[in-house]
Amino acid sequence: MFKKYIDSKKDEMIEDLREIVKIPSKLEGYDNPEYPFGKNINDALNKFLSIGEKLGFRTKNVDKYCGYIEFGEGEELLGIVGHLDIVPEGEGWKHNPFDITIEDGKIYGRGTTDDKGPMIASLYAMKAVAENVKVNKRVRLIIGLNEENDWKCINYYKKHEEMPTVGFSPDADFPCIYSEKALLTIYTEEKYLENEKIKIKEIDCKNNRINVVPKYCRVTLEVDKEIAEDVNILLLSKINDKISFIKNNNQFTIETTGIQSHAAHPELGENAISKMILILNDVFNRYDVQNKTIELLSEKIGIETDGNNLGIKHENKELGDLTLNLAQLELIDGKIKSGMNLRIPGDYKLEEVKEKVLKELNEINPYFEGEKPALYIPKNNEIVQKLCKIYNEYTGTENEPLAIGGATYARAFNNCVSFGAMKPNEPDMCHQVDEYISVKNLIDACNMYALAIYELTK
Repeated sequence: MFKKYIDSKKDEMIEDLREIVKIPSKLEGYDNPEYPFGKNINDALNKFLSIGEKLGFRTKNVDKYCGYIEFGEGEELLGIVGHLDIVPEGEGWKHNPFDITIEDGKIYGRGTTDDKGPMIASLYAMKAVAENVKVNKRVRLIIGLNEENDWKCINYYKKHEEMPTVGFSPDADFPCIYSEKALLTIYTEEKYLENEKIKIKEIDCKNNRINVVPKYCRVTLEVDKEIAEDVNILLLSKINDKISFIKNNNQFTIETTGIQSHAAHPELGENAISKMILILNDVFNRYDVQNKTIELLSEKIGIETDGNNLGIKHENKELGDLTLNLAQLELIDGKIKSGMNLRIPGDYKLEEVKEKVLKELNEINPYFEGEKPALYIPKNNEIVQKLCKIYNEYTGTENEPLAIGGATYARAFNNCVSFGAMKPNEPDMCHQVDEYISVKNLIDACNMYALAIYELTK
C-alpha cells in the first residue's frame, strides 16, 4: 500500500539518518540545568524535530527532556515510542561511528539499529500514511532521550503530556514482543583495606555502561618486592590473546579484553571484568590477601557471561532465562565498588530475587537501583495479533511473538508492545562495535510501520 511512496523517499531517509548519527548523543550527566542530558542529546532532539517540521508535522520540545512529532485528528492517540540517545561507541570500529558508511548494503554508525534508524523509519512511515490515507486518530512519535540510562525522559513525558491509548516501540525485534524481562541493577560497595603484600593502585574499565557487556578492564597492582618474581610467574601462566600484563619493577598492569554486547544478550559477548576478577582472586588467594569483593564475585559469578547468577539461576523456555552482566568495577574514594545488571523472566518475583541477592552478597553491602518490572501481554491480545499478522504477511513467514531480555519503552505505557526493527535470525548489533542496519531492513521496517499505523488507526 505504501511501498512505492517509501521507495521514492529512500535516499532522503538515509540522509536524514546520517544527520542524526553525526550527533554523538551520549549522556553527559545531569548537572547542566540548561540541558538535562547534555548538549549533544539536546542537539539530536532539535535536529530530529526539524526533520519532522520539514515533513510537515506538528512538533513539540517538552522542556528538553523529550519531544514529539504528530499528525492526524481525533480524541484517541496512537503512540510510537523510541529514543535518540546512544551508548558510547567503544573501540575497534572499522567505520566512523558518527557518520554513516554504506557498504555491502549495510548502513554503519552508532545508533543505526538502536534506535536512530528505526526512529527515522517510523517518522517516514508517518509521512507515508499522512500522504496516502485518512486516519481516525492522532499519531504521535514520542522521542526519548535517556533510554539507555534512567528513563528520566519518559517519566517526565508521563507527568506532563498525554498518554497514548495504544502504541508500539520500534526498539526491539519483529514480529512482535509480548514479554520483556524485569530489570534489576545491583551495586556493591566495600571499604578497601590495603595489604602490605599486594595493593590495588588503579582499576579502569573505561566507564562501562551497566547495560553493556564490558570489553576492557585494566588493573594495576603493587606487590612486595620479595614476591614480585613469583607474581610474574603466576601471571605469565594466565596470558593469552585476551589477557596480558606489563611488569615495571614491583608493579604489574594487567589488561583483559572481551567482546562487547548488549546486557540483554550476555551470551553474545565476552566479559572482560569477569576474567579480571578470576585472575585477581588467584593472585590474592596465593598470598592470603583478603578482599571480599573479589572473592565473592569470583565465587558467585565466575568466568561465564551469566555465571551461576549469585545462586539464583532460573530457567524458562518460553520467557527466557535469568541472566547477569557484571558491568562495572572501580576503586574510588577508598572503596572498591561493582555494578551488575540482572534480567529476570516475568514468572520470577522481583522481591524474591532481591532477597537472594542480599543474602549472597551481604558482606559487600549490595543495594539496588534502576528496577523495572517485567512486561507481559498475552499472545492473543489484539495488538499483538495485528502486528504479528502485518509482519508475517509482509515477509511471507509464520513467526510467533517473542519474549526478550531487553527493556523498551513499551513497558512505560498501557496497551503498548515492541515491534521491530530487528528481524528474526539476524545478528543483534545493538551496543556492538560496527553497529549497522541494512538498507533493506530500514525500508522494510518503514513499510511495516506504515501498515501498523494504518491498522491501528482504523
